[in-house]
Amino acid sequence: MKKIKFVALLSAALVFFVSCEKTVEKTADEETLSLRAATPGPNGYEVPLGGNAFVTSAPSGAVEIINSNGLANWTNSNSIVSTYAKLPQAGTLTVKIRAKVLPNGDSSVVKLTINGVSKQVSLKGGTTKDYTVGSYTLDAGGYAKMDLQGVSKTGGYFADVSHLILSGTATTGTVIYSDNNVDNTYYWSRRGPSCHLSYTVPTNQQVSYYYSEINVPSGEDKIGSYFMANGFGQGYFGMQVNSATERRILFSVWSPYSTDNPAEIPVEDRITLNRKGANTITGEFGGEGSGGQSYMKYSWTSGKSYKFLLKGEPDGSGATDFTAWFNDPSVNNWVLIASWKRPKIATYLTNFHSFLENFNADNGYLGRSADYKNQWIRTASGTWMPVVQAKFTVDATYSSNQRIDAMGGTNGSNFFLKNGGFFNTVVNPGTLFTVNNGNTAPAIDLTTLP
Repeated sequence: MKKIKFVALLSAALVFFVSCEKTVEKTADEETLSLRAATPGPNGYEVPLGGNAFVTSAPSGAVEIINSNGLANWTNSNSIVSTYAKLPQAGTLTVKIRAKVLPNGDSSVVKLTINGVSKQVSLKGGTTKDYTVGSYTLDAGGYAKMDLQGVSKTGGYFADVSHLILSGTATTGTVIYSDNNVDNTYYWSRRGPSCHLSYTVPTNQQVSYYYSEINVPSGEDKIGSYFMANGFGQGYFGMQVNSATERRILFSVWSPYSTDNPAEIPVEDRITLNRKGANTITGEFGGEGSGGQSYMKYSWTSGKSYKFLLKGEPDGSGATDFTAWFNDPSVNNWVLIASWKRPKIATYLTNFHSFLENFNADNGYLGRSADYKNQWIRTASGTWMPVVQAKFTVDATYSSNQRIDAMGGTNGSNFFLKNGGFFNTVVNPGTLFTVNNGNTAPAIDLTTLP
C-alpha cells in the first residue's frame, strides 16, 4: 500500500512539499504544485494529511497536528487512535492536547503513548482546553508513534481531541513530517467498527451488582467476535470466539497505572487476585492498557442465552474488589470466573455498558450480531432495578467514517448490536433506545455464590 508523507519545512519562511515513500528528486513543477496545495491558515500554512488532518505551525513555533473532526472521540477504552510524526533529531518532545470532554461537566483521563512511553492527563468537561501531557525523551530522530487512548471516564465519552501540539528540542531544525494513521487506518478498517450500548442506570444510589444476558443468534458467532456483556468503569466481562475450536468467558480489570506493558506496572499499582474458579486461567494482559486477566474456556453455543453477574464494592482499605460469575445453563449453576482487587480506588460499579467487536482483522468482512437483554442493577442497599434504556455509541473507526457498518437497536424486549458485513442501514450514534423489561428480578442467592 503506497503511503504519502506530508512534509512541513519549518524555518523563517515556511516551505511545504509532498514526498512519496521512495526518495526522489523534485522538479520545479512538483514543488510549485505542492505549494499551491497548501492553504494559508490562522497559524501559517496548513498541509492536508490523511484522515482529514493537517500539520501547521503555531505562533509560538510549536507544531500542531490537527483534525477538525477530532483525532479521537472515545466511547470505550479499546479505541486507540494513532498519529505518526517524523522528527528531525533526538531531544525532548513536549506535548499538549487540545480536547473537550462530553457531556459537559464530566471528567476523563486520556493516555498518550509515544514510542512505548506512556503519560496520562485528566480532562474536565465543558469548553475546549489545552492540557499539558508532559515531556518525552527521544533518543534519535525518525518516526515517533503517538497513541491516544481513553483510560477512565465519567459519562458518555472519554474525550474529543482535536490537536496534538508538539514542541521541544526534537522539533527544532529544518524538517518535521507528520502522517496521520499511516498504518493502523488500514488495520482498523479491516477489523471493522466496534459498537456499544451505554446503559442508563435507573438510580443515583450506589450499585453493587450488574446482571445481564446475551443470546448470539445462530450463525452470528464468527471467529474473532467478542460479545461483551457487563462493562464497567474499570474493566469488562463477556464471551469470545477465539478459534474454530476454542471459546472463552473473559473477565479483565485495568490497572490504575497507565502502560501497555504489564511488566512496567509498579507493585503498588498491580491488580491482585483474590480468588478464582477451578477452571479459570489467570494472568496479565497488555497492549490496550494493562491489568489482570482471567478466562474460562467454555464451549458456549449460538442460539442460547447466557447469564453474567458482576459485583464491585470497596474493600474498606482504599481498594475495590471486582468479582464475576457466569451461569452455565446446562446445569443452571453459577460459576466463579475470578475476583480481582484493584488498588487506589474505592468505588461501587459505574458506567454500565456492553459492546460488540471483531478482534480478527481477517474476519472483518463478516457480519456478527447479538441480543443484549434482561439487564438489572442491584443497589448497595439490596434493591434490584431493571435497566430499560441504552444509548448506541461507536468507536473511532466509525466516527472517522473509515467504516460505518455497525448499528444498534431493539428487538422486542431486547437490545441488539450488529457489526461487519458491509450492510447499508445507518443508525445515528447517540440514539437512545428503550425496551420494556417485563421480567422478574434475578432470583440469585448471593450468599451462596462461589
